[in-house]
Amino acid sequence: MNTQDVLNEFREAGALREGHFVLSSGLHSPVFLQKNLVFMDGERCERLCKALAEKIVATVGPVDAAISPAVGGIIPGYETAKHLKVRSMYVERVDGEFKLRRGFSVEPGEKIVMVEDIVTTGLSSRECIAAIKAAGGDVVAAACIVDRSGGKADVGVPLIALATMDVPAYPADNLPPELAALPIEDPGSRRLSNKG
Repeated sequence: MNTQDVLNEFREAGALREGHFVLSSGLHSPVFLQKNLVFMDGERCERLCKALAEKIVATVGPVDAAISPAVGGIIPGYETAKHLKVRSMYVERVDGEFKLRRGFSVEPGEKIVMVEDIVTTGLSSRECIAAIKAAGGDVVAAACIVDRSGGKADVGVPLIALATMDVPAYPADNLPPELAALPIEDPGSRRLSNKG
């Protein structure tokens, strides 16, 4: 599966949107990927995550577990782990910092792939990877369905992306005029008042 195939899956699900959006990073963008419209379709999600699992194995070989950041990474992390035939776990924020909870643990030196949904700046991926390493895991790679950074996001380990896009994202105080002229659309994934 290549980038065009992945974007076609998003288009067919009505999940590739254009307008003026505030991303979870706080950056503004003319493109929004409404991933939940993709993940709510079990067959579509399975196709994407199976292809991601195959790309992970082809790139780094077998792994022992897949760990994702909550909440957005849980579905693709689980589905990818299923195709890798490994355990699926997730980290969640405790006092602002990612931690393994709910009985999840890793053995020292276990080979872990960190699985995300969409990478924009790589910040949540880096935080997730730091938590996995703190728990004793050996993070051999990060993986995502879509890398919106065009390959520029540095997550600290090799990043395996099923699709790569170079989508511009801007701080609120440095919007291009054509984007600033558009009203901010609420994609429904979080409250705009937090960062908009």
